[in-house]
Amino acid sequence: MALEIDSETDDVTASLAARVRNAAAACTPLRIRGGGSKDFYGQALEGDILDMTAYTGIVSYEPSELVVTVRAGTPLAELEALLAAQGQCLPFEPPHFGGGGARATVGGMVAGGLNGPARASVGAVRDYMLGVVLLNGKGERLVFGGQVMKNVAGYDVSRLMAGSLGTLGVLLEVSLKVLPVAPMEATLVFDMDEAAALQQLNRWGTMPLPVNASCWREDRLYVRLRGAKAAVAAAQKSMGGEVLDSDAARHWTALREQAQPFFALQADESLWRLSVPDTAPPLNLGETLVEWGGAQRWIKRPDGDAGLIRKAAEQASGHATLFRSARKSVPVFSALVPPLDRIHRELKKQFDPAGVFNPHRMYADF
Repeated sequence: MALEIDSETDDVTASLAARVRNAAAACTPLRIRGGGSKDFYGQALEGDILDMTAYTGIVSYEPSELVVTVRAGTPLAELEALLAAQGQCLPFEPPHFGGGGARATVGGMVAGGLNGPARASVGAVRDYMLGVVLLNGKGERLVFGGQVMKNVAGYDVSRLMAGSLGTLGVLLEVSLKVLPVAPMEATLVFDMDEAAALQQLNRWGTMPLPVNASCWREDRLYVRLRGAKAAVAAAQKSMGGEVLDSDAARHWTALREQAQPFFALQADESLWRLSVPDTAPPLNLGETLVEWGGAQRWIKRPDGDAGLIRKAAEQASGHATLFRSARKSVPVFSALVPPLDRIHRELKKQFDPAGVFNPHRMYADF
């Protein structure tokens, strides 16, 4: 099966390129925006909106090759429905965050670089990037990568776009590797405290078990198994626990979309995402939800605790991101060490010399 649409530079592409060139000439900031579902993420939004929602469509899809190329403004739900009809999926389970009428787009999925519950076992969105077509800060149409895994000699620019928050270019097309849906899955539930859950997850991590996702909250550990029927059945038997049947899919979807009660914030609270080694012990920083086998810790804290959170993350050999907060004066991302900071700035200079793309979205001085 193959779907084809006109992939040549069309009126929409020409209009986008003209906007970029005019903005660069006038040094006018542009805010690249898809459906707006990730507007909360990052620093304060600045610039005239460059709306990508008109740039939609599937460029090509080869189910037998496990590759899809899609325009950046395409709704993520539309792509997922197309894949599901062929028994395939985006295994990293990108969150939509589509509340308030916002619609996640493929371009926003890549620019945000966010991943769902299965990330620790299957990889991140960047690991499934095969190629991109983009507009740089001069309005030039650039092509990187392609539609196969081993097609890159030198720097892999396609993967560089994942998590860049639109600061390097305007994504036009994205080529992604997809995978078949697992033939079987099961969710097991265990009663244990955080320390015991982290120890158990690390023990299971040394075993040949089809563990696909995990979540600990309020002394309950949820573990999702995915894979061949025989492997899932054998793991259920050896691991024990209570089987979660009818509510399993709802549980993992609510976790992916941050619709679980834990993620509801009071007016004076902030949500922090800590990336730490999965072997790190409990951090004891307040209300906590643990994912990714212990490597991702969500913490709710009162506003103003940024120093405490970041110090704790550093002591655990990790880093902290201010994921949701009404206070945009606090840096969202941890400061970069000088070598990485220099690389970031040089890349920005090469892709966006006039500095018009999503200024200050990642860092106040970037």
